[in-house]
Amino acid sequence: MDAGPEISRRMSKSAVAQTVLHNGPISRSAIARHTGLSQPTIGEIVREFEGRGWIREAGRTSGHIGRSAATYEIIPNSACLFAADIGGTRARAVVVNIVGQFLAEIDEKTDKRGGNHVIEQMARMCGKAKEIAGIASGSMRLAVIGVPGVPDEDTGGVSLSPNIPGIDMIDLKSAMSEKIGTGVILENDVNLAVQGEHWTGKGKGIGELVFINLGTGVGSGIMIGGKLVRGNDSAAGELAYLPMGADPFEIESLRAGAFERRVGTCGIRQRFLALSGRDLEVPEIFDRALAGDANAKTVIDETALYLTRAVAAVSAVVAPKMVILGGSIGLRRELAEKVRSLFPKCFPNPVAIERSALGARAALAGGAAVGLTHLHATLFSGRLPASEVLPPACIEVSLLGSEEK
Repeated sequence: MDAGPEISRRMSKSAVAQTVLHNGPISRSAIARHTGLSQPTIGEIVREFEGRGWIREAGRTSGHIGRSAATYEIIPNSACLFAADIGGTRARAVVVNIVGQFLAEIDEKTDKRGGNHVIEQMARMCGKAKEIAGIASGSMRLAVIGVPGVPDEDTGGVSLSPNIPGIDMIDLKSAMSEKIGTGVILENDVNLAVQGEHWTGKGKGIGELVFINLGTGVGSGIMIGGKLVRGNDSAAGELAYLPMGADPFEIESLRAGAFERRVGTCGIRQRFLALSGRDLEVPEIFDRALAGDANAKTVIDETALYLTRAVAAVSAVVAPKMVILGGSIGLRRELAEKVRSLFPKCFPNPVAIERSALGARAALAGGAAVGLTHLHATLFSGRLPASEVLPPACIEVSLLGSEEK
């Protein structure tokens, strides 16, 4: 059977949808000029999209000689997605509509019990976000969930995720889909973050890009040639397991990672406790370092050294143009400044080292990018997209504020 007509039809529908999305309100004749498609083809596709509730008549053309014509625009909330980032400490979620607007945002502590309790938490956050956004239940078409580990497509579970107990023992993808009521895409949170930065952040349009997340845990997302690097079993970028910091041959390093044991939240707190005898939260340790506390300064200086070595190790293998630091610890301005100062002393080639402009929303922006790619493809052309393709850069995520300070 000749698949040519069907492929041509999908391409035509996609072209019309993208033209209306980026240029609307727009008339049929203007769509024809943009796409090169015939008026009958455009009329048929426009009628189909109107019937499905995806576009609407926005008004009439004016200021032209002759009869006015109807203009069309995408109905923004006709299709929406739920994007979430489940961290070891905090869970964040947004509702995003088909034109890339963030309609509602929820931020709360991750349920420490993990497992099914986190699934229940995500379902509740999704319901709350939908209520705040004021969208119809039928408009929610997809959920993109960022997780601090490696999703397994075969089992639906998540491995290498020691900071959220129990999610490696359940089919997280199926359970999430059932509770939320949509299809679910599971993705590593830092893979989403690097895609968010590449799409609309500090690394916008940069082909060779690395995002290092340093917070409760440690991880990285890597793009080469503008495409996400996944590696075998999608485990590329697991910086927690770099053989530096703690002894990589200790049993605990197989669970949490030698590098993470030194520079993650627990590692920083443990090193400060050993020096000072006081158990403080990481922000307090940074504050004490700025105030001149010798023990706190020692711990932060050591953390900067460890992080610089990690940036150098990744740079030696990947040769990125830019490395972006994120996460609750990686975003600290004083840490980034120390890393920038130390890096030329241990690596010969220049690499831009930046703090994330999207902050805690980097993974959410990446989830929006991945979800919008999927929605645009499946709704408007009836096909599944390649996972590494992002929506056109002219669709901007409307973030609810910036994290950079």
